[in-house]
Amino acid sequence: MFYTTDTNRHGLAHDPFKAIVAPRPIGWIGSKGRDGSLNLSPYSFFNAVSDRPKLVMFSSAGRKDSVRNVEETGVFTANLVSRHIVEKMNHSSIAVPYGINEFELAGLTAKPGKLVDAPYVGEAFAVLECRVTEVLKPKGLDGEPSENIMVIGQVVGIHIDETIIRNGRLDMALARPVARMGYMDYSEGSDVFEMIRPKAP
Repeated sequence: MFYTTDTNRHGLAHDPFKAIVAPRPIGWIGSKGRDGSLNLSPYSFFNAVSDRPKLVMFSSAGRKDSVRNVEETGVFTANLVSRHIVEKMNHSSIAVPYGINEFELAGLTAKPGKLVDAPYVGEAFAVLECRVTEVLKPKGLDGEPSENIMVIGQVVGIHIDETIIRNGRLDMALARPVARMGYMDYSEGSDVFEMIRPKAP
């Protein structure tokens, strides 16, 4: 099958786009408002975009609480979603009024960042502390801005639970990272295999 995205006539029960761009890591974003309120929200549009410097991004469909907070404070945390806390991640996605603490709603420990004034999930196996470098609206072919707001942050500190380290590497079989697969589907990345990049002849 083939269809053009200007008509979106795919004939399927649900739009397949986000299922094709998968698996997508989940950006579990911890932030703090200027008023001191804590926020924790998952974003499936999330990824690393650079290693030097270390940059990550998350993209919000509209100006949600996380975007408001990072615009006010310039910092956030990105928390690794592992299988042992995936239900709590899902609970933190609940739509509640600004100022409601999703850490408390989900039964999670909010710990203060070491380098940034933003909370992180104490139960997460790994956490990135980030300072915002850009907040922007990506544009389409017509030059019009997307409804999404993209936040790019530079990683300034990294927390790792040493129980997931084996032989000098993060062991994904222990970390059991969870990813979004499209629709309401998720996957767990503990079934790991290794491939060595080939050398040119």
